[in-house]
Amino acid sequence: MAIYAIGDIQGCYYSFLDLLKKIKFKRGRDQLWLVGDLINRGNGSLEILRWCYKNKSSVTAVLGNHDLHALAIKYKVIEPDDEDTLSRLLKAKDSDLLFKWLRYLPLVHYEKKHLMVHAGVMPQWTVKDALKFSKEVSTQLRSKKYVEFLSSMYGNKPEKWSSTLNKNDKARIVINATTRLRTLSSDGAIDFTYKGELKNMPKKLKAWFDFPKRKTKENIIIFGHWSALGLVTRGDIFSIDTGCVWGRALTAVRLDDKSVFSVKANLKDI
Repeated sequence: MAIYAIGDIQGCYYSFLDLLKKIKFKRGRDQLWLVGDLINRGNGSLEILRWCYKNKSSVTAVLGNHDLHALAIKYKVIEPDDEDTLSRLLKAKDSDLLFKWLRYLPLVHYEKKHLMVHAGVMPQWTVKDALKFSKEVSTQLRSKKYVEFLSSMYGNKPEKWSSTLNKNDKARIVINATTRLRTLSSDGAIDFTYKGELKNMPKKLKAWFDFPKRKTKENIIIFGHWSALGLVTRGDIFSIDTGCVWGRALTAVRLDDKSVFSVKANLKDI
C-alpha cells in the first residue's frame, strides 16, 4: 500500500484524474491524503466530491477554507460571490449527501508522524493539541447546531492564540489557523494579508512553519493553501499547493519514499 498526499484540487477534476493516472492509483491498494480545498474555483467541484464519496475508503481528507466557504453557502449562512463555481454542485440531486460527507471531515489528520492540515498550526500547539482542537470543531460541525456554528466562524479576531479564549473565539482561531494561516508577526499574531513568496515577505513576518520554538517541529507537516510558496519538501514540512487552479500544476507526494509527482493543470478545469 502506498499513501499519496495531494495538494489543493479546488474542483480541478480532470487534472486530478491525470494525476491519478500518473501515480498509477489503484483503489484498494493505495490511499489518498487530500489537504483540503477539494472544491471551488475550478469547474469540477461536483465531480470531485462524487469521486471522493464513491472512493471514500481510499480517501483521507481535511477541510480547507474553500470547503468551509462552500458549506456556509450550502446552508445559507452567506451568499455565493462572483468567483464561486459551486452552482452545479448545489443543484445536484446528491448535493445533500455530498455536503454532509464534506461537513464530517476534520481539520487535521495525524498518522505515522505525519500531520496533515490545509494551512498550518499555531506554534504553541503540540500534535495532541491540534488533534484535540480539530475534534472540538468537528463536534460542532456534526451537531444539530452546525448552521449556527458556521455563522460564528467568520472574522479575523482573535489574532493570537491563548488557552483562555472563550468557546467561540477559540473555535474561530482554530479554524483560521488550520485553514487560512500563512504568516505570523513577531508577537505571534496571525497575518491575514500576505500571500506572496517567501523572498518578498516583509521582515516583520515569519512563515508559520519557521516561527521560533514551534512545538510540532519533530513531525512532518503536510499542507497546501499557500500557492505562491509552491512545492517545498524538507525534513519537517511538505508544502504541496502548486497552483493547479491558477493554471500551474497538481502535485502528489508519496509518503513512504518522498517521491514527488506532478501534472500540468488540465485546461478543461479552468
